[in-house]
Parts: sequence; C-alpha cells; structure tokens
Amino acid sequence: MSRVLITGGAGFIGSHLVHRFVEEGAQVRAFDNLSSGNMENLAAVRDRIEFIQGDVQDAEATAAACRDVDYVFHEGAIPSVPKSVADPLGTDSPNLRGTLQMLESARKAGVKRFIFAASSAAYGNNPVLPKREDMIPEPVSPYAVQKVASELYMGSYAQVFGLQTVALRYFNIFGVRQDPTSQYSGVLARFISLMAKNECPTIFGDGETSRDFTHVDNVVQANLLAASAPAHVSGRVYNVATGHRVTLNHAFATIGRIMGFEGKPQYQPEREGDIRHSVADIARAQDELGYRVTVSFEDGLGKMLRKG
Repeated sequence: MSRVLITGGAGFIGSHLVHRFVEEGAQVRAFDNLSSGNMENLAAVRDRIEFIQGDVQDAEATAAACRDVDYVFHEGAIPSVPKSVADPLGTDSPNLRGTLQMLESARKAGVKRFIFAASSAAYGNNPVLPKREDMIPEPVSPYAVQKVASELYMGSYAQVFGLQTVALRYFNIFGVRQDPTSQYSGVLARFISLMAKNECPTIFGDGETSRDFTHVDNVVQANLLAASAPAHVSGRVYNVATGHRVTLNHAFATIGRIMGFEGKPQYQPEREGDIRHSVADIARAQDELGYRVTVSFEDGLGKMLRKG
C-alpha cells in the first residue's frame, strides 16, 4: 500500500487528490496551513486520513510531513496572479521557498517521487498555440516566475540528488469544491455563484480571452499517472489540459444557458499580468504518461452544477 503526502490537502485540487487516494486504499497524509484550504473539503474522509496543520516554509513541519512517505504531491501554494502582482515578496516565500523546502524535506526523507503542481502561466504571452513543453518559458507575472523557478528546482533535485520529480503544468482547473468567494478561485466558479444569485459576473477585458479549462478529474488522473510512470519521466514537465480553448464569452454563454440566466456580463479593463490566450498541446502527457481527457469542458460544467 502506497503512503502519500498531499500538501494543500484541504484546498481545491489537493482535497480531490486526498479523496481519490483514499478510494485507492492508500495511506494518506494531508498537509495544509488552512490559510485558504477548508477542513470541510475533507469531512467525508477525515477519519481515514492523517492531517497535519503546518506551513510548507517550516522545516520541522515539512520534515514531519515527509517522514515515512513514498510519494509527495505538492499542491500547496498561493495560486493567484493578481495576488502576486500586489505582493510579489509575500507570494514568493510560500510559492518558491516553500517548494524548495518541500523538496529538501522529501529528499532527506527518502521519498520515491515528488509531483509538483506547476502552471501554464509559464508560457506567458507567447502567441504560439498550442503551448508545448519544449517552448522557452516566458513568465509574465511574479506568480508565473515563482512557478517556473520551482520547476527548475525540480529538475535540479532530479539531476543532482536523484530525487525523482515530475512537474505538471495545470491549465485553468475547475470543479466542485472551488470556493467562489475566494480571491484564488477560478472564473467559472465565480460565474456560477453569481448567476445563481441572479447577479451579473464581471469579465476583465473584451471576453475574447481564451483558456484551456480543465476539469479537476483530469488533473487527479494526471497525478496518479505521474506517480506510477516509469523512472525515465523523472525531471520532465507535462501539460495537463484538454487541448481545446474556450473564450470567457463562450464560457459565460454556456453556463448562462444551462442555468437559465439571461443577464449580460459586466466588462472591466484587463488586469495586469493576465495572459491573453492559452491552450495546451497534451501529446507528451498522452505519449509518456498515458494521460487521457476523461471529462470535457461541457461535461465538467454539468458535474459542477449538479453537485454545487
């Protein structure tokens, strides 16, 4: 039976990983400082996991979290471009230093493999589509820089210390347990929450900004595959997405149609650091990890609305 550690385990993506590994029969340890995570996300499995409240920047806490663990899934971060623009130093410490601290604790604990939640923000505003992993990173926001630098640390620990690492570049993840009131939440959760109250959501820019919206079930699958893949994937980076892009206007219209919402969005100026277009090439993950898109954008919205 595998022993797994999930940082950010009480958060959106982390809690989905916790639930899935419990279903798989793994010994699960969740680690979270609860700054944005919520224990309600773990309520259904709380008696079947070990939970440690701690911070990824704390050497003692991360050492305790990594002890006797086979696999680390590092989801803990402040995943916000606007927050990083407003407070570059305050977000750098948990996002970059926190990743380095986790890597060091995992190495010392003899962890078999370290899977990292990287970001599609690494590609920046490079107009070339789709985004491929062999493209030179062009991070724009401090958040993107923090994630790219973390990827470099991942590669360093793989080459210098022999710690097997895999970085998964997430593209705009959505699904159940995204908190629509959180400043870190995805746009789809906010759209749904506001439409349910018959309020008009805000779209920054003209609405033709596009994203590769990816349901969280696809992300969970990618993490499991990254943990079980052969050793030659160590040190590699993989896109986790659908390979299809959707504009914010289309997302708004689709959700509005499903929910019977007849209002119009409120358009505001674009935010600094935001990327115009994003869509992934997922061939590498398909070929090397066996990744497959199991939940489409429309099906994912349906799941989100049914359970929300």
